[in-house]
Amino acid sequence: MMKKILVVDDEPKIIQLVRDYLERAGFGVVTASNGKTALALAHSEKPDMIILDLGLPELDGLDVTRTLRKGSNVPILMLTARSEETDKLIGLELGADDYITKPFSPKELVARVRVVFRRMENYTESNAEMIHAGDLTLDVPRMRVTAAGRALEELTPTEFELLVAMARHPGRVFTRAQLLNEVHGVAFESYERAIDAHIKNIRHKIELKPGEPGYILTVYVVGYKFAD
Repeated sequence: MMKKILVVDDEPKIIQLVRDYLERAGFGVVTASNGKTALALAHSEKPDMIILDLGLPELDGLDVTRTLRKGSNVPILMLTARSEETDKLIGLELGADDYITKPFSPKELVARVRVVFRRMENYTESNAEMIHAGDLTLDVPRMRVTAAGRALEELTPTEFELLVAMARHPGRVFTRAQLLNEVHGVAFESYERAIDAHIKNIRHKIELKPGEPGYILTVYVVGYKFAD
């Protein structure tokens, strides 16, 4: 089935440019120019992905992300003209999966969209495994996590992939660069502190005491590991 993407930006030229490239690539597109309309369309249209500008009128992209994450794990790709690292980290900590900075290449944007969908399809089609790590169970094809049989809060696709990568290899130390490669591959612009934002989110969803983690441990200077 054709994947549907909600594109949210207050600049008509960007909306049209992104729509044209996505439709040529075979995606269905719905658009919004402000945060309130975006939330309404996310509820009514049930898009498979949201491309979301941070600088929106009425309700900005960060507030939209915060609201969406209360009940949805739909992949969110942020569009941002803000070069400040803090802004990007806030978006990631609120639950966005990735970001691309304006001005951007429409071809790169389409490539990132395809990568996200391909990663998700690989999980549902080729990974039939169940990973058991302590009292955690990761149902890989369904992208669900339970602790002692109790369903935990849903992880975003990026968060789930990071957790799976580490849980498959308890005790192995991953550098941030290695974890970035697990979810994005080497071709995309990203930065290693993005991993810290995703790990923070994962801990809040799976740890009893996020400030005293028992599953995902920090390895000082190097990166992270799943407890062995």
